[in-house]
Formats: sequence, structure tokens, C-alpha cells
Amino acid sequence: MTQPPEKNDTSLYDAVGGEPTFRRLVSGFYDRIKTDDLLSPMYPEDDLAGAEDRLLWFLTQYWGGPRTYQERRGHPMLRRRHFPFHIDNAAAERWLELMSAALADIDADTIDDDARAAMWNHMQRVAYMMINA
Repeated sequence: MTQPPEKNDTSLYDAVGGEPTFRRLVSGFYDRIKTDDLLSPMYPEDDLAGAEDRLLWFLTQYWGGPRTYQERRGHPMLRRRHFPFHIDNAAAERWLELMSAALADIDADTIDDDARAAMWNHMQRVAYMMINA
């Protein structure tokens, strides 16, 4: 009888380089938000850094890193937290466009194809789940 393969306990967070990689992803995304005509109005200028932190904390926690989001904000409740914003298909598509560009900025030596695909699949599901208009 053969033994099952050993379980790999490495999280995607750790596998792609941890906080520096996620910080680069989120920073690249928010650099694009600042000049985007469709999405930038949803982000108050005086809270852009706060929004960046919250996305960093969320993605970090989701992919197996520190639970800072949970500790500071409680349960994510993404749909509820985004309900005050008018998010239609165009907004979801633009969010994905900007996130795709930020993800593309991170080279293949940092994020391999499997990790990139897993992250992108998650981004797509979340973007379309946020549509409320």
C-alpha cells in the first residue's frame, strides 16, 4: 500500500513571498485607482491609505498570512461593506482591469503560474460578487 503524499503546509501567502509581494500588488492597484475616472470617486482622498491598508490586510489574511484584518475590522463581510457604493458591471470590470495590471507587475519568479491563477480566480469571484447595481 502506498502512502499519501505529504501535506504541504505552505500557504500561498508564504509561497509568493509574504507581505512584500502583497504590499507591491496592493500598492500597484491603488496607484492606478488614484487616476481612474470610474473608480477613484469611490475612494475618499482622505482615506485612500486606509483603503490600501484594508485591502492588504484582507488579501494577506485570505491567503494564509497574519489575521490583521480580523483583529482590526472583524469579519470581512465584503458585500455588506461595499453596499454603500454603486458597483455595476463596468465598475467590477474596471476593478479587475486595474488589479490585473498590478498583478502583471509582479514577475513570474515571485508568483508562479499556479499561484497567479488562484489569485486571479479569487479576484474575479470577488469583483462580480460585489455588483449591487
